[in-house]
Amino acid sequence: MKALSPLDQVFLMLERRNQPMHVGSLMLFQPPPGSKAEDIRGMVELMRRQDQPQPPFNQRLTRKLGVPFWTEDKEFDLAHHFRHLALPRPGRIRELLAMVSNMHSALLDREFPLWECSFIEGVADGRFALYSKMHHAMIDGVASMRLLESLMSTEPAAKAMAPPWAFRRTPRKREGQLAAPSSVLGSVLGQAKSQAKALPVVTQALLSTWQQARREPEFGDLFRAPRTLFNRRIGNARRFAAQSWSLSRIRGVGKKVGGTLNDVVLGMCAYALRRYLQDQNALPNKPLITMMPMSLRRDDSDSGNQVGMVLANLGTHIADPAERMGVIRRSVQASKQRLSQMTPTEIMNYTALISGPAGLNLATGIAPQKQLYNVVISNVPGPKQPLYWNGALLEGMYPVSIPVDGMALNITLVSYADQLSFGLIACRRSVPHVQRMLAYLEQGLAELEAL
Repeated sequence: MKALSPLDQVFLMLERRNQPMHVGSLMLFQPPPGSKAEDIRGMVELMRRQDQPQPPFNQRLTRKLGVPFWTEDKEFDLAHHFRHLALPRPGRIRELLAMVSNMHSALLDREFPLWECSFIEGVADGRFALYSKMHHAMIDGVASMRLLESLMSTEPAAKAMAPPWAFRRTPRKREGQLAAPSSVLGSVLGQAKSQAKALPVVTQALLSTWQQARREPEFGDLFRAPRTLFNRRIGNARRFAAQSWSLSRIRGVGKKVGGTLNDVVLGMCAYALRRYLQDQNALPNKPLITMMPMSLRRDDSDSGNQVGMVLANLGTHIADPAERMGVIRRSVQASKQRLSQMTPTEIMNYTALISGPAGLNLATGIAPQKQLYNVVISNVPGPKQPLYWNGALLEGMYPVSIPVDGMALNITLVSYADQLSFGLIACRRSVPHVQRMLAYLEQGLAELEAL
C-alpha cells in the first residue's frame, strides 16, 4: 500500500457533488491511412481484451489508522471504467466538446479505482477521440504527460500498443503490495517527521511573504485578489472550450517583448480575462491574481502530486499591454525567487499551508472578501515530437481540469510538437459563454505581437 501525501488528501477532502476533483484529457486522432469503420471498432475490441490493469489504474482507496492509502483492487471490472461512444453526424468539434463537458461533470465512484476512459468514434473526417479522467489525488499533470509519452510511439508503424491502463511500467519497490501494520505506522510517522523538519523554513517563508506583500503593491500573495464573477459558488454543470496556437508564434512574441513563453501565455490570459469581464461590466479596479502550479517532480514516479504554486499579478486593471506585461514579469519573478530558496518538500508544505486557509474559505465561505487568487492557469510541458498510437496520429491533446467553489474558471495548457493547446473548463452557470475567451486569447496574442 502507498499512503497519500497531505496534498493528495486535500483533493479528496475538497470533493463534493458540485465539485468533482478529477483531471482529464481529450486526445484527437487521425486513423491510419486506409482505415475503415470496422478497423476502428477493432481497436476498441483489442482495448476491451486488456483487462489486467497496471498501477496506478488498479489502485483503490482504503484507510489504515485513519490514514488514506492506495491498495490493489482485487475485483477489478474494466466495464466500469472503459466505454465506447459515438458522436451523432456530422460529428463536429463543438459536439465533441459538449460531450466532454457532460462527462466531466460526473463524479468518480470511490468504491472503484478513480479513473474512466471513453473511446469516441464518429468525429468529422473519420477521426476518433479518447477522453480520460483520473482523480487529482491519483496523478498530477506532469505525471500524466509522462504516462502519455511512454504509452505512444514516434513511429507510425508501431502496432499492438496497450491502452493506458494496461501499459506495463518498471515495477517499483512494494508497489501494489499490502503493507504490514508496522510499515503503515512507519509511513505515518515518517510523514510527520518530514513535515516537522520543514516547519522552520516554511514559517520563515510565510513571514517573508507577509512582509513583501505589505511593501510591494504589485506582489501577488496573501489574499489581495479582488472578488470577481469567477469567484462564486458553482453548480455541477460544466462547459469545456479548447483551441491550439503555434508554439513558434508564441516564442517569437516572447523574444519581441523580452519575456518567456509563460510570460506571453499570462499576457494572453490577462487580456482575455480583462476583455471578458469588461463585456460583463464586471472588471474590478484591482488586478486579478493567478495561481500557477509548479512541478516539483524529480523522480520517475507516475502517481500522486508533487507540486508547489506560484502566485502572480495579471495586471488586468492596466489598459496598456506593455505596462501590463511588465507587472506580470516582475510578479512572477518575485514569487519564483522565494520558492527557489526551499527544497521540494518545503515548497509542498508551504503550498499546503498558504492554500489551507483559502481551501477552508472556499469550503465554508467564512470570509468571502478574502480571496487568495482568482483563477488557475497551469502550463504542462508535453511531447516535443508527433506521436502515434497503433498507427493513428495524435492530432491534438487538450487538458480538462477542475473548477471549484470560488474558482469557477480553470485554464490549463499542454504543449505538443509545435502546438500549445488551451483547455478552458468552467461552471456553465457562473461563467456563461466561456468559449468567447478563445477569440480574446487570439486578440491578446495579436496585441503583444503589435508591441
